[in-house]
Amino acid sequence: MPTEAQDSTVASTVKCKLQGSTRLPAFSVDGDYVIGGVFSIHYFMQTVNHDYTTMPEPVRCSGSIDSRELRFSRAMVFAIEEINNSTELLPGIRLGYQIYDSCSSVPVAVHVAFQMLNSLDTVFYTGGNCSQSGMVITVVGESGSTPSISMSRILGSFNIPQVSHYATCACLSDKQQYPNFFRTIPSDRFQAEALAKLVKHFGWTWIGAVRSDSDYGNNGMASFLEAAEKEGICVEYSVSFYRTHPHSRIQRVANVIRRSTAVVIVAFVAPGDMKILLEELSREPFLPRQWIGSEAWVTNTELMRYSFCAGAIGFGIQKSIIPGLRNFLLNLSPSQVATSSMLTEFWEESFNCRLKKSPVVDKKICDGTEDIQNLQIPYTDTSQFRVTNMVYKAVYAIAHAIHKTVCHRTNGIAKCDKLTKLESKQILTELKKVNFSRNDYNVSFNPNGDPVAIYELVNWQKSETGKTDLVTVGLYDASLPMGQEFQINRNITWMEDSTQVPVSVCSDSCPPGTRKVLQKGKPICCYDCILCPEGETSNTTDSTDCLPCHKEFWPNRKRDTCIPKPVEFLSFQDLLGIILAAFSVLGACLAIMTAAVFFYHRTSPIVRANNSELSFLLLISLTLCFLCSLTFIGAPSEWSCMLRHTAFGITFVLCISCVLGKTIVVLMAFKATLPGSNVMKWFGPPQQRMTVVSFTFIQVLICTIWLVLSPPFPIKNLTAYKEKIILECDLGSAVGFWAVLGYIGLLASFCFVLAVLARKLPDNFNEAKFITFSMLIFCAVWITFIPAYVSSPGKFTVVVEIFAILASSFGLMLCIFAPKCFIILFKPEKNTKKYVMNKNVS
Repeated sequence: MPTEAQDSTVASTVKCKLQGSTRLPAFSVDGDYVIGGVFSIHYFMQTVNHDYTTMPEPVRCSGSIDSRELRFSRAMVFAIEEINNSTELLPGIRLGYQIYDSCSSVPVAVHVAFQMLNSLDTVFYTGGNCSQSGMVITVVGESGSTPSISMSRILGSFNIPQVSHYATCACLSDKQQYPNFFRTIPSDRFQAEALAKLVKHFGWTWIGAVRSDSDYGNNGMASFLEAAEKEGICVEYSVSFYRTHPHSRIQRVANVIRRSTAVVIVAFVAPGDMKILLEELSREPFLPRQWIGSEAWVTNTELMRYSFCAGAIGFGIQKSIIPGLRNFLLNLSPSQVATSSMLTEFWEESFNCRLKKSPVVDKKICDGTEDIQNLQIPYTDTSQFRVTNMVYKAVYAIAHAIHKTVCHRTNGIAKCDKLTKLESKQILTELKKVNFSRNDYNVSFNPNGDPVAIYELVNWQKSETGKTDLVTVGLYDASLPMGQEFQINRNITWMEDSTQVPVSVCSDSCPPGTRKVLQKGKPICCYDCILCPEGETSNTTDSTDCLPCHKEFWPNRKRDTCIPKPVEFLSFQDLLGIILAAFSVLGACLAIMTAAVFFYHRTSPIVRANNSELSFLLLISLTLCFLCSLTFIGAPSEWSCMLRHTAFGITFVLCISCVLGKTIVVLMAFKATLPGSNVMKWFGPPQQRMTVVSFTFIQVLICTIWLVLSPPFPIKNLTAYKEKIILECDLGSAVGFWAVLGYIGLLASFCFVLAVLARKLPDNFNEAKFITFSMLIFCAVWITFIPAYVSSPGKFTVVVEIFAILASSFGLMLCIFAPKCFIILFKPEKNTKKYVMNKNVS
């Protein structure tokens, strides 16, 4: 077996060599524990054509520096230096850092992830073990979702925690795939829901959708479209692009926006992609659009130079104050800058000059008078620390996790052991428990590694100087109860500097009283407004259905509400009711006046010859017939319904019985004049009274049975008219009603037959002629009454019945009593016994 000396010799000869080239960090400082950082400081990476014959050169970044991302990286440096100077957090321990530029590309981000697993030296000695040599214990970044996903898959295999400040893809909340991933910025799932509620809040139902063709844009837009569908929002178009796509693809997206009818555009786009799209849109004029932005670009002050986007609104991370950071960012001298190649490039780009040691020769040499505080770029914009604070929080969250692992308190004083061998898995465990406050800002993670979602609603507003400023106008807090998350506390300036909320709908809202009918082949937000059908209403805007009114209600003219149906019946206030009541009273008065004339001339031959007792009874019954028609006028009640039909039936039978008695008397009187006839003693006054009482009693019996078994009762007729209620009397038993009417018809028919038989009897004043005419009128009236009664709607049924009563009553009155009254009053010379008995006088 080898001795210890031999083992040591073997170990000293073991060398570990990195495959490929080493990628140097943009900023680095050694420390007891090293934290990695990855930021998209450049927009692009240099394209290299491989010939596969020689080893390719390391990938280099190209394009200008994103000064905002540079600020993020410098904020990480500031936070680490602040922690190193702290006596409360990690006292006695110095944190180091390795901060890389990913060039906003996945290949570089993956390369960086592998780089952070190893030492910066290409060859190193590890005592026979090449694993975990020079490994960073945790990583801050990346800024984009797609690079973060790629990095997490690599770092997660080694249990290295990754805390992102700007990767918002909801997919990263999946702990099955990304168990090592945390972030200080909320997931896009919350932002997507907030954006959908924002669009719904302002009544926009017809929008355009633009997204980055990346994990950030695709996943964010998918979440938004799902939330928008629940809110009833329609999307006219949904297009995607990426900054590395051919110009024709980006131009096509711009043309879709220009040709669209949707006024509102929701853009889930990364800042670098948005810059390229806005640049393309600015080439040609187009109709104003209201931009709704995701947090990634709407808070990027560099994009505010595109004036046609003024009025844009969206959600941004809450503003915060980081004491000392402003001075740290702006106190850069040329000597400090010269020590960093990244800062050198930034300095030369910003001031368009070259430092003395720079290889660039086509620029003038910087003379030392350059002042970074005079620059108007995102790096120097320290008025609103939003995402910068997310970087600051991420560093402090890692520091707190390290503190919990290597430090302990003794007598209230924190003591840390920097010689403790720290495993990344320990940091991963402690990060899940982190919960602290810094600068009045709470930091904690839920089981998915996400923070509480709180956004500010921000608005691009033009100042008096014409500069576009980012103004906070509201707040969204996902932790509040449903319906209370969203609030606006300041006026919003819309596109074209308008104070009026723009309208973006496929079809105008349907007013109450109408319903939506979808247009064939178009989204649900495109519809026609159709008036509600008869009898139905809608009382809300954009109603999809009309609801029928209750059976006692009817829509108003606009059909937006149900109002009680008007109740209709023949009343004493109606013109028809007044006329019929007047004729009823007139008829009763005529009957009474006739009775008075007959009573005054009761001893005259004409009165005595026409059976005065039956005449008086007939006049009384006619008076009752006229007056019973008044019971048909007015609102039906239980008593009026029972009274009107029974009174009518009984008084008419009494009337017809009297006429029938008079007809029989005429016939019997003629028979009595024949030799040997003794018929009148069988039909004298007692028999006449008994005939009238008997016939009337039968009708009384029919009415009594009717009232006992199934009497008439008041009802609301809802079927005769759709738009009104008819108050009327239900017959109860139709058999009873038609039995009453049939009995009257039977007596009238019998009386008519007898009167026809007696009309040619050779008396000078033969009453049978007048009875014949009266019965002819009576029967004609009631025969026509039946179809008219059945077919008349509503209150006209009652009018027909009253008309039939009055017409038949006036017929009897005029035909039987008018000739007699005329002779009594105007031809007294004919009111003699000689004239009445003279059978030969014409």
